This record gives sequence, C-alpha cells and structure tokens, in this order.
Amino acid sequence: MVHPRAKRGLEAWYQSISHQEYVDFSALKSTFGASVDYVDPVCVFDIGGNKFRLVAAMHFNRQICYVRHVLTHAEYDLDAWKQ
Repeated sequence: MVHPRAKRGLEAWYQSISHQEYVDFSALKSTFGASVDYVDPVCVFDIGGNKFRLVAAMHFNRQICYVRHVLTHAEYDLDAWKQ
C-alpha cells in the first residue's frame, strides 16, 4: 500500500460507498456532504480527516465506481492526476 496511513479512512469510505446506491452526484453529496466534490469528469473525496484525496470515476447508471487515484493532499494539489 502506497499510503498505509490512509487505510482506516479508505475502509470507512468503502463501507459507505458499497452499501448504498447512488443515482447521481446529488445523492452522493447527501451522504458524503462537504467531503466530496465534482471535478469534471471525476468525484474527489476527502479521506482520513482531509489528509488524503480519493479520485473516482462514478458511473451512476451502472452503479460502478472506479478508483483512479489515492493521493496525499500535497500530491493532489500538484494536479498531475488530471493528465
């Protein structure tokens, strides 16, 4: 695991995301609140008390979530994940 300190936060995120169906971003936002943002074309989740970012492609029509990146806050701010 690249970021072992993110493990607990990732496990909590996984429990939340896998036990509910989300039909659109507003449904996702109602569960995760301020800890999720839409950054076209992906959703960015704050994980582990805002220490990590999880970048995911959400396919609401198929109920599939593709985790693209798990980054520290500093790595996320570099914007290299956008390429």
